[in-house]
Amino acid sequence: MTSRSQWGISPGESVKRECAARGTKAVIAGCVALLRGSGADAQLIYALGGPPARWAVTGGASGPDYWLRVWAARGLLYAYDASAGPAVIEALGDEQWRVREAAAKVCARHRIESALPLLAHLAGDSQLRVRRAAERAVIRIMDGN
Repeated sequence: MTSRSQWGISPGESVKRECAARGTKAVIAGCVALLRGSGADAQLIYALGGPPARWAVTGGASGPDYWLRVWAARGLLYAYDASAGPAVIEALGDEQWRVREAAAKVCARHRIESALPLLAHLAGDSQLRVRRAAERAVIRIMDGN
């Protein structure tokens, strides 16, 4: 089920629209930059974060920086190529659990095999949601379907 309650479109639809507007490679590069803590343009931030990221285009208060990394990882669920793999793997070690969880989901969706050792380590994470996401990723990668 897709969430349309606040924005009218799902996160996946928003990312697909942004890919159509600027190109998939540019969206992936922007997500990688955000995931690594670098900046991105306001429109990409808004496309990735939806209504909670309206501040990027209006100039309001931004909230915690880690949300940019969460949104970037979520963007990579829908726009991905192997060039993003190293940044996703790095994000598995992020200090914020929401970033680790999102990165594990990307590993599962795109079957990033080189992430298996870190995903196995996350099976002992202090946050249940991270543990579950890591476990699902390992199963999906190992299953190969």
